[in-house]
Amino acid sequence: MNTMTLWHISGWGFAALACAALLVGFSKTAVSGANTVSLAVFAAVLPARASTGILLPVLIAGDVLAVLTYRRHAHWPTLWRLFPAVAAGVVLGTLFLMWADDGIVRTSIGAILLLMAGVTVGRRRRTGAGAAPDAVTTRAGRAKARSYGVLGGFTTMVANAGGPVMSMYLLSAGFRKLGFLGTSAFFFLVVNVSKLPFSAALGLIDGRSLLLDTALAVFVVPGALFGKWAVHRINQRLFEQLVIAATIVGGVQLLLR
Repeated sequence: MNTMTLWHISGWGFAALACAALLVGFSKTAVSGANTVSLAVFAAVLPARASTGILLPVLIAGDVLAVLTYRRHAHWPTLWRLFPAVAAGVVLGTLFLMWADDGIVRTSIGAILLLMAGVTVGRRRRTGAGAAPDAVTTRAGRAKARSYGVLGGFTTMVANAGGPVMSMYLLSAGFRKLGFLGTSAFFFLVVNVSKLPFSAALGLIDGRSLLLDTALAVFVVPGALFGKWAVHRINQRLFEQLVIAATIVGGVQLLLR
């Protein structure tokens, strides 16, 4: 029995999932946050709750490729500040998933994404280029890192939607394009791998889901290669606009689904 039969997926459904996997690869090496569209596609083709567990290994495949591509550009002081807060957010997200239904999850995260996109746009209009990445060493920077970290851990646990949250944080902290991509690559590799035991305990990852993941992971590679090619042809201003636009689209999708 093949994976399509196992999950009752039509040929068109599998093609949609393959395109979503391509977009995961592209988002990891080019426009972070664009994979919120992939989240919506997976939830449309597969059962909504199960889709989060199936998408997670596909995201990890993209994370590995992004780390290999941008590992020299990561800003580790920022990462060390974020990880403890993210761990707290993942625990909160796991507890939330124990009782919240799909509608509550989608509405909550969609509202959070739109709120943060609005805050980021407003802040950048007032302050222009934004703070330097080492602003995380200030008291305000540490507080902001903690708050975004908790939200990022929460949203990535409940719906794999942490990308836009962290995109808004890194943009608000003044990260340039390659530093943005390098820092987010390591961040999501660590966070997504740490989510595996939680997702397995919730029954979101099992043998059936891993079979489908194996078939879909091969589509992540060409998406990541295209993203690596495209990112050097996107200037900083357009890059930031695309990231913010992807966040807004993702938030609206979650609210309207």
